Amino acid sequence: MTPEHAALIDGEPLPRERVDSFLEAPRRGAGNGATSHHAPAPARRQTEPPSVARQRRRWATQVVVTDELARRACTDRDLDVPEEVSPVSVLAVAETDVADLGSIVAAALAHSPAARTLLAALESEQTVPETAVRDYYDRNRDRFLTREALRRGVTPFDGVAPEDLLPYDEVRDGISRELRKAAGRKAFFGWLDQARAGVTYTHGHEHPGDPSHPDHEHRH
Repeated sequence: MTPEHAALIDGEPLPRERVDSFLEAPRRGAGNGATSHHAPAPARRQTEPPSVARQRRRWATQVVVTDELARRACTDRDLDVPEEVSPVSVLAVAETDVADLGSIVAAALAHSPAARTLLAALESEQTVPETAVRDYYDRNRDRFLTREALRRGVTPFDGVAPEDLLPYDEVRDGISRELRKAAGRKAFFGWLDQARAGVTYTHGHEHPGDPSHPDHEHRH
């Protein structure tokens, strides 16, 4: 008998129907400037190899599990948990990308308001030391050349004069925001790795990169 749940999260069942709804929903681009990937049309899915269908289900399970974990984390943090998003707004990913962890997280963030809320909270908690901001400025001078310097073909390897660089005070806030965003994403991945430790998957819903099943793939 096929289990009615796709996974157990800390012992609580995650219904298979949530994964089924994700898989069966029409797909469209994220609509927010992100690169859109297009899933095969339903007719094409009927003819796809069984191994691809199995991997697609495993990939979809990861997206739905991430959404559920994020909802629970938002509740634990007393963050406002958005209403359930319609699966039609999910960022679809091509079948060639179903084993890629980056595509899983990207799709989860597109699919899950709770995941986006949690990511924003984690970003806001990050503190970037002034020394880190200054170090980034000093080590990435190619990013801060003035337009005039670029027109003259100046490169950091030529020995950049002070006047060839945008002033530190002018770019400091932008660097700080960029570093805080990167730290927030790192914290999100760290949270997700830890949260997944409490997940047990039923047969056919394992991570697409799990080497214990014959179809596994894991690309970086």
